[in-house]
Amino acid sequence: MENAILDFINYIKNTKNASGNTIVSYERDLKKLLSYLSGMQGVTDWESVTSANINSYIQYLERRKYAASSISRSIAAIRAFFQYLVREKMISENPAETIRPPKSEKKIPVILSVDQVTALLSQPDKKTNKGIRDTAMLELLYATGIRVSELINLRVSDVNLKLEYIICRDRTRERVIPFGHAARKALLRYLNGPRSALIAGTDSGCLFTNCQGKPMSRQGFWKILKNYAQDAGISGEITPHTIRHSFAVHMIENGADLHSVQEMMGHSDISTTQLYLNMNISRMRDVYAKAHPRH
Repeated sequence: MENAILDFINYIKNTKNASGNTIVSYERDLKKLLSYLSGMQGVTDWESVTSANINSYIQYLERRKYAASSISRSIAAIRAFFQYLVREKMISENPAETIRPPKSEKKIPVILSVDQVTALLSQPDKKTNKGIRDTAMLELLYATGIRVSELINLRVSDVNLKLEYIICRDRTRERVIPFGHAARKALLRYLNGPRSALIAGTDSGCLFTNCQGKPMSRQGFWKILKNYAQDAGISGEITPHTIRHSFAVHMIENGADLHSVQEMMGHSDISTTQLYLNMNISRMRDVYAKAHPRH
């Protein structure tokens, strides 16, 4: 049964060009399903799996207090996997066809204030190569609202310092995102010496590397951000996406239109960007309620 999972993972990797995160999470979710089916349901082949087996697994995840978002991702993996098995004629019927993800409430993203962002950006030690690199990463992240995966995959050739924009590429398209003078200044300082010292002759074209000259990892950047957030006195769980959310809300607060923010952030659906407008309206109501004398 595990061979079928590996075949499916190779399929979404090589044929569907799935992202690295999707590949890792789908493989993990499907192996957890297999462990449950074989260990607790006595299932020995995929043809024998029923919708009752899958529903039982979903209930098992709910009893284990998995987040609704995690269960929804597992269901997406299961549905895609069984569609693949039917298409490849490994099974005759799809037992996951009627499975639906649980309804989950959309959590309001954590947003930093402008003062908190300023405090965060002031934390790196700008007298060290690492601090200069970290300043460039944080300034560029806040200046553009890009995802952490896009940040760490940027190449030097993706940066146009003269016209102040970067090019971000995904599997289907590329987008041009402007940045301002603060980010340009930080990038110039980083590229004018500190980057060469960090890569130490191992240049692969990556814009940002770790201190060993290897490409920066998601986990590595998360750790950097977490430490600086603590140093800045910012409480709560701060992630790279917190900076992305803050970028969007601050842009809208200062007059940016939704379609421009949608394009810069790479949202395929305007409704995703609409969330930030709603958040901004909510914040304005709070300010009004606290400040207006006749409220």
